[in-house]
Amino acid sequence: MKSLLLKTQTIFFILFGFVLTFAQNRMKDPQNAVFYMEVNGKQLNKKVNWEKFNPFLQEITKDKGKNKKASWNDYSKTGIKYDATQYHYATMNDSVKSYNTNFTLESPEKFQEFINSVKKKGQEVTRKNNYSYVDIDDDIFVAWSGNRAVLSIISYQKPYKGDWMDDIDAVDSTVAVVDSAVIAIDSAASAIDEEEVKPFDYKEEIGYLKDDIKYLKESIKDNNAEILKLQKDIKYLEKHHKYPEEKKVPETTEAVKDSTYKPNAEVLPPPISQDDYYEEAPYEVDSSYQKEMDSLNIEKFKIVKKFAEDRFDQYFSSNAEFSVTKDMLSFRDPNSDVFIYADYGRIINEGIYNNMPSTYNFAGILGKLYNSNTSYNLYFDKDKVRLVNNYQHKDPETQKNISEVYKGKKNKKLAALINDKSVGYYVMNVNGSKYFDMMYGLLKNTGESEYQKEMELMMETMKIVLDEEAIAKIAPGNGIFVLNELKSKNVEYTDYDYDENYNEKEVKKTKDVMVPDFTFAFATENENYWKRVFNVLTSNKAFAKNFSKNGEFYAFKDEKNKNGYVDQLFFTVKEGIVYVTTSKDNINTNSQTDVSKQWMKDSSKYPLSGRLNIQKLLVGLDKEFKSKSERKTLDVLRKNVGEVYFKTEVKGGSIQTEMNYDIKNSSENSLMYFFDLFDEIYKISESEKPSNTL
Repeated sequence: MKSLLLKTQTIFFILFGFVLTFAQNRMKDPQNAVFYMEVNGKQLNKKVNWEKFNPFLQEITKDKGKNKKASWNDYSKTGIKYDATQYHYATMNDSVKSYNTNFTLESPEKFQEFINSVKKKGQEVTRKNNYSYVDIDDDIFVAWSGNRAVLSIISYQKPYKGDWMDDIDAVDSTVAVVDSAVIAIDSAASAIDEEEVKPFDYKEEIGYLKDDIKYLKESIKDNNAEILKLQKDIKYLEKHHKYPEEKKVPETTEAVKDSTYKPNAEVLPPPISQDDYYEEAPYEVDSSYQKEMDSLNIEKFKIVKKFAEDRFDQYFSSNAEFSVTKDMLSFRDPNSDVFIYADYGRIINEGIYNNMPSTYNFAGILGKLYNSNTSYNLYFDKDKVRLVNNYQHKDPETQKNISEVYKGKKNKKLAALINDKSVGYYVMNVNGSKYFDMMYGLLKNTGESEYQKEMELMMETMKIVLDEEAIAKIAPGNGIFVLNELKSKNVEYTDYDYDENYNEKEVKKTKDVMVPDFTFAFATENENYWKRVFNVLTSNKAFAKNFSKNGEFYAFKDEKNKNGYVDQLFFTVKEGIVYVTTSKDNINTNSQTDVSKQWMKDSSKYPLSGRLNIQKLLVGLDKEFKSKSERKTLDVLRKNVGEVYFKTEVKGGSIQTEMNYDIKNSSENSLMYFFDLFDEIYKISESEKPSNTL
C-alpha cells in the first residue's frame, strides 16, 4: 500500500509540475494519438497561489510515520518554466499505451535536483548522446536536454492473437472430456463401495501432499499460501499420524427459537495449537513463483524502456517542432486555460472493444456514434469554472442528421414549471421525428460486409412499418424534469438482533430517509392516446390494484412499498402536456421571480438546458451524513459548493455544450477555489485520525 501511495504521489507531482509547462518548439505529433491537450501556462501561472500550495504539498508528501520532512520544500522552484504552454498526448494500440508530456525548463540544474528527489533510491541517470533520462518508476520515464524535457508513462501488454471465443470452445471441449471421465470414475467408485476400506496410511498421505507441492512449484502460480498450509498438514501428520478431528455439538430435539439456524448444526473446532506446526523448523516458502514474476517484470521493463528510449531519441534528434492535424484544433480557443481533444471513435474501436468478437459488433455501432472530433475548452474564471464542449461527427451526413434533432419547437408551458426554489431542472426541446433519421444513419453500414444488404433491407422495413409522424405526435420531443425538493420521510424497516447463543430475532425499527418531490412533464399532440393508456391501467384487473382515478388525475399507489422512496405518483393530461408527479400541487404554476423568468427564457431558447443547485441538494441529503467527520465535511461543502448550469445548441457545424459552475467562497479564483475546498476537507480527515502519542 505504501509503495502504491508513493507511486501515485510521484505521478501526481510530476504531472502537476508539467501541467503549467510546454515545449515552445514544435515536434511532429504521432499519427496514432487519440488524446491531445494544451495547457495555457501563461494564464494559469498567474492564478496559482504558491504560498498556499507549497505548505499543503509538503504536508501530504511527508512521511508521517517517521515524521520526516518532505523531500522537496519548494514546488514553485522545480526548474520547470511554469509560464510556458504545454503539450500532452496519448497513444494506444493493441499492446502499448502511453501518455507523453513535452515541457520547457527554466533551470535544468534545479530540475535535475527535483528529479533526484523523486526517483527511485539508488537509480542512476542514464546519459545518451544528446539527452539524459531516468526511470522514476517501472513505467514512468523522464528525459531532458538543455531547456527541453519529456515525461512518458508507458504500459505494455503482450498482444493477444485470435478470438477469445476460440478459448471458450476449447474449454467446452475440455469440460466434455472431464464430464466423461467423471462419469467413468463414479461408475468405478460405485463398484468398490462394498469393498473393505484400507487403514489410513499417514506415510502414503505425506507422499501425496509432497507430490501436490511439486505440482504447485512446477505450475509457477500464486499458490504459496496453499503450499504453506500443506506443509503445516505434513508437520501435523508426522507428529500425530492423522488429521485433526472435527468436533460436533451434541444433538438435541429442542427447537431453536427466533433463529434461521437449524438444530444439530456443525460447529468448527477451535484452532490447532501452533506448537503442533512449529515443533520443528518450518519449510522455506517456495520462491520459484517470485523468481518467475521477477524475470517477467524485468523482461516487461526492458520492452517498456526500449519504447521510452525510441520516443526520446525521436524527440531530441528532431528540430523540436510539434504539429497536430487541423481537425484536432478545429474548436480550440486560444484564450482558454486548457484545451483538450479526444478521438473517442478510435478509443472505442481500437481500445475498449478491440478484442471483442465481431459477432457482437459493439465497435461498429458505438464506434460510429463516437467517430467524431470532440473538443473541450476549460476556463478558470474569477467567479466560475466554464467548460465548453464541441461534438462534430466525422461523417457530414451523420452530423447533419444529429444537428436536425437539436432543432425542435419551443414549449413555454413546460418552462412555466421552473421556479427558483427548486433544487434543479432539465429541459429538452428537440425534434422527435428526426430521431429516426439519426438512428437509421447510425445503424447503416454498421454490419459486416457480408450482411450489409440484409442490414439495409431491415432499415427500409423499419421505415415502412413505423409511422414516424404518428409516433412523433405522441411525444414530439419537448420535456422537462424538475426536482422541487427532498423531503424527509419516516419509514419502518426490519432489523435483526441476536442473543448470546446467536439466536436471531426480528426487530421493527424506524428511520428518516430523504425522498424526492419531482415533476416530469412532456408535450403531446395526441392527448387521447395517453388518456386511453391511463384508463387501461385503472380498468385492467391486474393494474387496478395499484392504479385509480380521482377527477382529472390518475394515481399510482404501492401499499407493499409504502416504506420505499417513491410509493405514490399522480398522472394527468392537460392542455397538451402529460404530467407525472409526486404531488398534485406541482403542476400549478406559481408566480416567478426575475431569476426564474430568465431561466425560463433560456430553457425555451436552447435545445437542452439545465440547472442544479448543489447547496440545496446537500441540505436535502442532510440525514444521510451520520459520523462526526461526515457532518463536518457536509458543513464545509454547504458553505462552499455552488450551482451548475448548462446549455446545448447547434453552433459552428457542431453540437456545443457549455457548462458553468459558480463558486461560493472568497478564493482568489475558481482554480484556487478547488484547492481551498480540498484543503479544508483534507484537514478534517487528518484531524479524525487517531493520534500515535500515548
